[in-house]
Order: sequence, then structure tokens, then C-alpha cells
Amino acid sequence: MTDRTSWSELREELGVDRTHHAYEAARIAFELGAEVRTLREERGWTQTELAERAGMTQSAMARLEAGGTIPTLPFLERVAAALQMRLSIALSPA
Repeated sequence: MTDRTSWSELREELGVDRTHHAYEAARIAFELGAEVRTLREERGWTQTELAERAGMTQSAMARLEAGGTIPTLPFLERVAAALQMRLSIALSPA
């Protein structure tokens, strides 16, 4: 496994301004992708294996894990089911 970059390190590297309107969406996509990757790796699965279990392509899974897409709820439900987990969405104070 390779060393991973944290969101704060990536933000600094890219020079992302916290006031930019897309900042939060990018942060959420990045953190979500990192969580899916961690869960997949804990199971010892490849991206292809998880993608097949979720009924999607490996490239779609790679984009999700890289934080390169903002997935729909049905997409996330398929990934959660493939990981034998339940999708849970929470709202919390800012």
C-alpha cells in the first residue's frame, strides 16, 4: 500500500481556498472515496472485485475512491451493499 495524502495536505498542495463554493463538495467526495478504499482494502479486495460486487465498472470505482466524482444515493447504496454495510447519512451542526 502507498502512503495516503490527507484532505488538508491535498488542499494545501492544490491551493484550494476554503471559501470556494466547491470546497465542501470536494472534501466530502475525497473523504468518502478514502473510506470506501479503506473498507475495500480491509476485506482484501481489488477495485475490480468491489466493482463487480456492486454491479459497476472498475473505472467507476477508481473515480469514487479518488474523490473524482460526486456519487448519487443509489450509487452509494450499491457500494454499501457490496461491502455488506448499510448506507447511513447524517446531518450535524456546522
